[in-house]
Amino acid sequence: MRNRNKRKKKRTGLGITALMVFLICGIVIYKRQELSKSNARTEAQIKELQEELEDAEEEAKDIKKKKAYVQTQEFIEEMARQKLGLVYKDEIIFKSED
Repeated sequence: MRNRNKRKKKRTGLGITALMVFLICGIVIYKRQELSKSNARTEAQIKELQEELEDAEEEAKDIKKKKAYVQTQEFIEEMARQKLGLVYKDEIIFKSED
């Protein structure tokens, strides 16, 4: 009888141990999938932010070029002609009848 009880306890202990191992494996697999999804979202966000950074850098270059152009004599003359209607003394202006 003692042997039978020991075997039964041994089986029960082994069954509980196996159940715990499977439970832990299930939890680990579930958490790994969550981490993979989180990693994919983070990588997508990093890619999006890098594209925004590139766009911002390109815009900064354009602004620097515009700033340099605004400080040229050519730009000043162009604005004087367009906004103020100024011309040089020796220029002749032709206007269409439209």
